[in-house]
Amino acid sequence: MQKYSHTYSVILDNMDLFHYRLRPISAIMYLQDAFARYTATKKMAAYDLFATNQYWIITEINMEFTDVLPYWSEEIKVEIWISELSKLKVFTDFNIYYNDKIFAKGNALWFIIDRKTKRPAKTDTAAERFEVCNELTLGNHNKFILPETKEKYNELTHKINLSDLDFNKHVNNKSYINLAEMTIPDEFKKNHTIKQLRVSFNKETFLDDVLNCTTYKTDTENLYVHKIEKDGVSVCDISTLWQEKTDTSTIVDYPLKIKE
Repeated sequence: MQKYSHTYSVILDNMDLFHYRLRPISAIMYLQDAFARYTATKKMAAYDLFATNQYWIITEINMEFTDVLPYWSEEIKVEIWISELSKLKVFTDFNIYYNDKIFAKGNALWFIIDRKTKRPAKTDTAAERFEVCNELTLGNHNKFILPETKEKYNELTHKINLSDLDFNKHVNNKSYINLAEMTIPDEFKKNHTIKQLRVSFNKETFLDDVLNCTTYKTDTENLYVHKIEKDGVSVCDISTLWQEKTDTSTIVDYPLKIKE
């Protein structure tokens, strides 16, 4: 069973300024970077696929946070593997470690897209190059279903700018999640942290598109649904489950060990 791992240091841009720890949302960027590095070892990175008029897209992320998150400059390890591979779909599962403990785990669904048709391409090459390890961190790979919503909680409009774009000149996945998080008041975030994050990327968006994010309450306390739309059409659906912050330590209580 083949797994890939890479170690990172939590950088300043990814630190939660309320708790001085890694932002849960930023953990997704480390996950995606580890996937890119893993595919590069198999000569299937974005630049490899570019030569065949293809590219990777991620369509779903399911992540749970199970332990205290690391401080700025601390090292984390992302462990990722191909957990299921069909004719069109590539599932990865992952664990993210801090101090040898898993603080985040989950899965993600990927497709290889044909640049001309914009449709999923067959995964024959991936099947030849990757070994499947059927270890599942969250159980079966069930399709993401949004919880039923109640009243509107908040709303925000955002015009896409250059800083939102990724390697393929599409809106970066993190931008959608940042937009959803911005609809949660800062006062609430001071005393809460994300426990569970589920995302469905439904449609690509581009420079100068205008996105509207509407956040709704649900029947479950501190569980919110974020619907991001362009011209009334859903481009991304997100659910976030928050829990009260229980760890009272701060970065000033922690003896930082900065490498010279």
